[in-house]
Amino acid sequence: MDKKNALRAGALAAGTTLMMLLLSSPASALARDDGDDPGSGLNVIETLGLFVFAPIVLYLVIAGLVMIGDKTHKKKDPTSSNIATKAEAKSEVKA
Repeated sequence: MDKKNALRAGALAAGTTLMMLLLSSPASALARDDGDDPGSGLNVIETLGLFVFAPIVLYLVIAGLVMIGDKTHKKKDPTSSNIATKAEAKSEVKA
């Protein structure tokens, strides 16, 4: 990609981000609605468990399942298990 297209893409991304930030109004979250009944907040341990440890554990479980599936596929592959190779090949070419 040349410089002109890179600058155009960067300007588009920056403009889109700026417009999204300007159009969203986080101050309206402070105004309470009728019938709004929020529960108690999360403590530090619950927050870390929900947003840090749970995604890490989920990632490791999925990665482990993928590795297990990949290893069982390699054992059942008939194309690489029936190839016999010779350890030493000698040539009988005379100069």
